[in-house]
Parts: sequence; C-alpha cells; structure tokens
Amino acid sequence: MAFGKVGTTLLLVFLVLLDLQMVSGHLSLHRRRRGHHDRRLQQNITLAVILPQSNTKYPWAWPRIGPALERAVQKVNADPMLLPDHHLTYAFKNSEDKHGICSESIAPLMAVDLRLAYNPWAFIGPGCSYTSSPVGLFTTHWDVPMVTAGAPAVAFYGGVYPSITNTGPTHKKLGRFALRLCEHFGWREHVMLVFNDNKVDDRPCYFATEGLYSELNNVNITHVERVYQKCWKLMVEFRRTNLPHEQYVFFYIDVFGDSLKANHQQPWAHGDEDDAIAKEAFQSVKILTYREPQNPEYRQFVHDLKTDARRMFNYTIEDSLMNIIAGGFYDGLMLYTHALNESMTETGGRPPGKDVTKRMWNRTFHGVTGLLHLDENGDRETDFALWDMADTNSSTFHIVMVFNSSEEQLTAVPGTSVHWLGGVCPPDIPVCGFKNDNPICLASQRMKLEKELVAQLWRISWDDIQMSNLDKVLRSGSRITLSLRGSNYGSLMTGDGNLQVFAKTGYYKGNIVAIKYTNRKRVELNRKVLFELKHMRDVQNEHLTRFIGASIDPPNICIITEYCPRGSLQDILENDSITLDWMFKYSLINDIVKGMLFLHNSVIFCHGKLKSSNCVVDNRFVLKITDYGLSSFRSESDSGKDAHSYYAQRLWMAPELLRMETPPPQGTQKGDVYSFGIILQEVALRRGAFYLEGDPLSPKEIVDRVVLGEWPCLRPTIDTQSHSPELGQLMQRCWAEEPTERPEFNHIRVLLRKQNKESRTNILDNLLSRMEQYANNLEELVEERTHAYHEEKRKAEALLYQILPHSVAEQLKRGETVQAEAFDSVTIYFSDIVGFTSISAESTPMEVVTLLNDLYTCFDAIIDNFDVYKVETIGDAYMVVSGLPVRNGKLHGREIARMALALLEAVRTFKIRHRPEEQLKLRIGIHSGPVCAGVVGLKMPRYCLFGDTVNTSSRMESTGEALKIHVSAASRDVLMEFNCFQLELRGEIDIKGKGKMTTYWLLGESDSQ
Repeated sequence: MAFGKVGTTLLLVFLVLLDLQMVSGHLSLHRRRRGHHDRRLQQNITLAVILPQSNTKYPWAWPRIGPALERAVQKVNADPMLLPDHHLTYAFKNSEDKHGICSESIAPLMAVDLRLAYNPWAFIGPGCSYTSSPVGLFTTHWDVPMVTAGAPAVAFYGGVYPSITNTGPTHKKLGRFALRLCEHFGWREHVMLVFNDNKVDDRPCYFATEGLYSELNNVNITHVERVYQKCWKLMVEFRRTNLPHEQYVFFYIDVFGDSLKANHQQPWAHGDEDDAIAKEAFQSVKILTYREPQNPEYRQFVHDLKTDARRMFNYTIEDSLMNIIAGGFYDGLMLYTHALNESMTETGGRPPGKDVTKRMWNRTFHGVTGLLHLDENGDRETDFALWDMADTNSSTFHIVMVFNSSEEQLTAVPGTSVHWLGGVCPPDIPVCGFKNDNPICLASQRMKLEKELVAQLWRISWDDIQMSNLDKVLRSGSRITLSLRGSNYGSLMTGDGNLQVFAKTGYYKGNIVAIKYTNRKRVELNRKVLFELKHMRDVQNEHLTRFIGASIDPPNICIITEYCPRGSLQDILENDSITLDWMFKYSLINDIVKGMLFLHNSVIFCHGKLKSSNCVVDNRFVLKITDYGLSSFRSESDSGKDAHSYYAQRLWMAPELLRMETPPPQGTQKGDVYSFGIILQEVALRRGAFYLEGDPLSPKEIVDRVVLGEWPCLRPTIDTQSHSPELGQLMQRCWAEEPTERPEFNHIRVLLRKQNKESRTNILDNLLSRMEQYANNLEELVEERTHAYHEEKRKAEALLYQILPHSVAEQLKRGETVQAEAFDSVTIYFSDIVGFTSISAESTPMEVVTLLNDLYTCFDAIIDNFDVYKVETIGDAYMVVSGLPVRNGKLHGREIARMALALLEAVRTFKIRHRPEEQLKLRIGIHSGPVCAGVVGLKMPRYCLFGDTVNTSSRMESTGEALKIHVSAASRDVLMEFNCFQLELRGEIDIKGKGKMTTYWLLGESDSQ
C-alpha cells in the first residue's frame, strides 16, 4: 500500500507478525502408563490427547507439550490425595495431515477413534483453532470436558463450545490489551488493522486481528482492514513517504516475540541496504507480546521441560515465549484433575463432564505459570507486555508497560518510559485529518505549492555557469564514440583512454555538472512545465541523476544535472579494456532496476527514453538513470527519418510505441520494461544494442521489422553460453510482443535476486563488503594467533621459571647479563640413595629412570611448601638451597630443616614400583655458610652455587647414615636460635679436606615455637 494516496493518513496501525510455517508429519498412536507397583485394583482414567505430532513450528506441537503432560501425569499418580483408587493415563493421536499442517478433517476423525477405543474422561487439545472447532462440538455432544492452551480464536468465546476450558492466552484478551492501550493514550477515533493472511493453515495472523477487531468494534473505534505481506517493508515505505511521521504509531502484534529473539532485540535489522531507514522507522513501532511468568516455579518448569524433551523426543527446546503454552497445558491438566477429584468425592463415580467443566470455570488456581484465573467463560486471564525502543542509541527494544487482563490495568515498568518520535504522544486525529482533508491544511498546502511554483527554485542563470574548455580535449586527438551518434547523452574519450570527458560539462557553484541542450529557441513557462520542473526537484534517489536546475536564457536553453565521470553504460560496454565479470554486470543491472522501480512509483511515473546511453556511472560505480522527466520541456531532435541516429535511438523502443503516429513523449511503464530487456541483452553479450546473430541488419531494417510485427517477432539473439538460461527467459518476458505479458520492475527485482544473491548492493559496496569480511576474518585470525602466541609464551616462561630463579630469568628476558652474587649465609641440603649402585645393577635402565622420576616428583611436590630453591639433581643426588636468590634472613636454616624432615617422612612410605618390598634408604646432609651464585654458560644456562659451603654440605651427606639427617655445627647453631628442633650430638668425625668436625643428628621438631 502507498501512504501518499487515498485513505492513507491514518493514526494508528496494528501489524500482525505471526509466522507459523508448516512442515510434514505423520500419524501415530501413543499411550503411556506409569507406576511400577501393582495397579490391578485401580481404575484407569484415560485422557485423549490430540496435537500436531512433528511440526514444531506450532507452539502446541507434541514434542513441546508431551514432556509437560507426562510430568503432570506422573505428579498426579504420585499424589495419593488426588484421584484415589484411580490411575491417570493418556492416549495420543496426531492432528496433522500429510503436509504437517493442522487438519480440520483429520482431527475430528482422531477424536472419534479415541472416543470409541478408550472412552476418555477428557480431551487434551487440539491446539489449532480450525481443528479445535469440530472436536469442541463433538466433546460438547459427548459431554466430555476439553482442556487446551491453544484455540485462541475469538469464536470460542460466547457459549457455542461449552465443553472447552482454555488455560492458555487467547486473542479475546489480546484485543482487550489493544483496547486499553488506545484508551490509555487517548486514541478513540480510528485504527487500521494490517495483517498477513495467505489463507492457508491455521491463519494465526487473521485470528489475532479478529481479536482486536471484535474489541475495537465494541467501542465504536472505526477501523479499516488491509492485507500486507511484509510488515517490515511497510515500515520502510512509511518512512520514505512525505508524512508527518511523529503523528503515527505502529503496534506490531508479535505475541511470541519472534522478532525480538533475532539480532539482539533489534527487529529492524535485516542486514541489507534498508537497515538505516528501517532503524529510523522503528522508532514509531511498539511491539505487543505475551509476558513471561515471573514466578520461580515457571523457571524450574522450563528447565525440566528442556531436559524431558531432549530425553523423550531428542528435541531441543529453546528459551521462548512459546514455553508459556506448554505451561498452560500442564496447568490445565492439573486444574482438570483437581476439579475431577472434587466431583468424584461427591458422586463416587465418573461425574458428568459439564459438572467437571463448571468447577474449572470462574476459578483461581496456583500453577507453574503463576496464578491461573479463569473467567466465567472458561478462558484464562493473560499477562501481556508492551515493548518499545526506549534507548535510541542502542536501538534495542525493552518492556516499558505490562497489562494484566483480569485487572485490566496497564502498569509502567519502573525506570522506563514510552518513547515518542516527536517527544509527545501522537494526537488522536492528525493535524491535517485522517484523509488530509482539513480545509486549513489544504489552503496552507495550496499556498505553499503556489509559492514554490512562483519562486522558480530550479532556475539557473546561464551567466552562473562556467563552461569547460573542450577545445584542449579535442585538440589532443580524442575520438567520438558510438554513444554520441546514438544518444543525446554522448561521451568524448581521448585516444590513449586516460582522460575522459563524458557529455557536455560546465561548472556551477564550483561543482562540475552535466549540461543537456534542448534545441529550443524559447520555453513557455506554463503551469504544466512549472509542475514538471518542481517534480524534478522533488524526486531524489541514489539511482537517478540529481536534477540541479534548468536555464531558459536564449539561446542557451538547457537542463543541468549531476555529472557522472565514469560515462554511460554504453561507453563501458563498448570499452574492451574494461573487464566485466557477472558480479559487476549484475550490480549494474540491479541498479537500473532499483532506479526504474523508484521512477515508476514516483510522480514522474515512467521514463520513455530508457537506453544504455541514458544510464551513467559515477565514481563509486553506482549506475544512475538520466534523461527522465520534463517531457514538455525537451524537444525531439529529429535529424530526418532516414538518418542513422534516428533509427539507432529507436532500437530500445517498444513495438507498440513505434507503431504510433505520435507516441506519448513520457512513454509507458510497459515500454520501459521492453527497453530494459534490450539493455539486459546488451549487458549480457556486450555486442551492441539489439545484437542479431548472422547477417547484420541496419537500425532502420531492425525497426521496420519490429514495427511490422511478423511472426516470430524479431528480437535480439539469446546466447545461453554467455549468460544463464534464467536471464535469457527474463529477457524474453521483458520484450514480449503483448505489453501485459511483460513483468513489472518489482517482480524483475525479485527474479534477479533469486539468480544472484549479491545483486542487492552496487559493485563498490560489494567489493567493500568483501574487503570488510576479509578484514574481519583477518582480525579474528590475528586475535587467534595472538592468543596462541601468548599461551605459548606463558608456557615457555613457566618452563623457564622452573629452570632458573624468577629474578634471574627476568634479567635474561630483558637481555641483561646476570652478575654473580655473594650471599653471606645460606643453608644447603644434599641427599642421595644408599645402595643406589646395587639397585641400578639389578634393574633395567627404564626401571631406574622410573624410580628416580617417581622419587623426585614426590620431592618436588613437597619442597613447594617451603622457601627453598632446587638447584639440581645429578643421578640419585638431590640439591636444595634456602636463602638465595631471595634473601630470607636466618630463616634459611629452619626452612631446610623442616623440608628435610618432610622428605625423610615421605621416603619412609615411598614404594619402589619394581621392588615394592624394599625400603628406599635416603641419606641427608645439611650445612650453612656463605656461597657465591651465578649463571654459567650460554647454551642450557645453569644457576650454580660456588664456595666451600657447597663442598662441606656434600661431605655431610656422604658421611651420614641411611634414613638420618646429618647436620654440621654451623647449621646446628642456626637451628638453635629457633628453639624448636631436636638435635643429638654425633661427635667428632673426620671430614675429608676439613679434618675433625663436630656434627649432629636432626631428630625432629617440637611444638615450642
């Protein structure tokens, strides 16, 4: 629909965005029984379930609802207070046809089958409105309750279906929500209901609109119904119209919030060239959805629903408002069970169905979806939410208001407010009226129009135009191309092909412009010409050359338009040095379609002279259409009926126009489509306009045979080896002899999009998009490689810190030389294994390596608990120091002593893998004193200790005994300061290279400190 025509200035528009596409399914019978103990004394209560079995596009599909019903049945059977001496079970039948669509013929047949086979106490489902209607009539006749959370249509409200209880949302309540919105914002005059209805399947959009219609009709709000296929496209078109946008508001009815799930709650984002204008248009849009229950029981229910669906059906349920329907079925079954339990308590047997139904109506019940309140007609009161683009910076939608149908109260969400485009709520009646018929506005608009006509804003004085110096170009040896002979919009190109000046140009206000002379001696500015010039100024599109103005100063009567330096499409096609791939060709073709589509929908209506020389290309390789409009202002440049150029220009003209004595100067829309077909072949083959295989014909011969209309009609040659068969079929349709058989440009655009997915953007945008995609991929690759580099660097540093002390490693990383450092007092630990030589002789090399690896892995884990540094291991020798490279005062002795005691304790319980019965004997020596430490070597650098203290520590170990800690007098003096270690005098022993030394045994540590 176009907003600029009759009945378009309407204040409030409701758009229905319900899209339930159907998939195929099959028929099945499914019966479940629960319970592991003996139920032979219990009577079965069978429920009949009729739902779509496989089409999960339905919110009441069996994979979505089955887990909820199964859990409800288990809960009832596990509760001894519910239905005592009875066991609840159910039988399932499919309501889909072979195409996976709800069938109003299959569903009642399934109901009859279930009735005859099981004599069910109640029916659960169906969900679709068309299937629920016949089943509801049957259950009323059988006096069997029917419980559903589907069947939302208004027709179920009003007493025709007394057996149906609906525990899900209904469109009647949706209509009340819409009505309260109108009342809240003070709109009481007019509404347009716009919906998408293909009249197949369950028609969800139609039934949703019916809910609004019934409620708005009750309060005498006038309404108009329209069918529109793409609501998003409607918003884009609305934004482009010349309407006061702030005086309109649109409500999208998207009850399950499908439009909000994609693109991070940005329903305007479609990822195409219209996103920018759609983003602006959606500031006038509010979205109506169901409101998700806020109680914790519902969150747990959804969690269980997902788990059960994956287990029972291998189906993944996502977070969605559709889960409300599953909760409604669960609550419906639990409500029915309580009502049946109460009825059976009074009657003692199976109660009449209407008695059970009566107990469910006009009742409040606590369920997993919150407080369940059913009205006097058995319909559930529903909560709704109003979404709005509250934050125009992020352009995301948020809930701003909620509605409870039982209280019929709208409540604003704290911290939010409704955003209005003009800053205030749109008025009940637009300023200029619904049909733009306000006399004041009409007078104002007429006065404004007259002022524009009188102002002549299009008029340009010839003195303000500075002509380009073409003499220099002509003297440089330029040649006139074919396009100059066949078109008024020609091009000049130098012989070397470097400097190009397409068309006559000049400078106006410092900008280069294209100048088109009309060959008129004078122009009469009558009202028709003035309107044409005004319309040219008003028409603006990226695929039309911009009309700058016109000069009517004799003898320079001309039209000034935007200059496109890349030349005409004909110039590009004739230039063999330019290689055109099909991405380029489709981009140019698509630009023509976009420009002509806009032109046909504008006030200019049609082109009339469309040809490849009237399609020009700008610096961004965007094709633009020129020489349109101003049919009264231009003059026909006849150069004689036999002139070559006269017939060359008519190669693009439709046969019905060629046959006219005086064809309309503005042309026809179907004639433009014919011209486009000729251009299409010209672009596809690049062999000139109206190329014919075989003996060449002159333009006059071609035109004469086209006018003659001989059968088969003379048309250009189609070469399917140069283009796709689909493109050839499109050419044939465009140049069909019968004008009514030619497609319109909106249909041509759809066909081209199917043939080439990249045809939605021009060539430069396409290249930039590819470059952007490549850059994004490169950024991701760089980020991934950087992350891998940092991970490897971290691993390398961790390994380095295990080989060298942290401070030393940092100096080496900075490229500094590590200076040797003297330490006044440290304590050194040495240990080895007694009898290691004999163990090695009696073991294989692999067993020896395994033994040492097990032992020192155990030691390494223990020493991490102490302030020590492991220097090295050589064979069975283990060397540790404390007090370097970081000094710790006199604590080095205590740290080494405690570590030695811990290692000795560990070795007592250590098991040798290949000799588990043998006790490993560790011999330990400790000595304290000064040392010098530094890094030795460039390859495999080692942090080594030097000094007599190292030798003495080694002697302490070698002169010690198995499973004992041998301590020097110097270390004993250090340990005595802590007054916590138990030492025993060993006496004087002869130490090689040292003579007699008094040594001690370290026995343990007391708790005194």
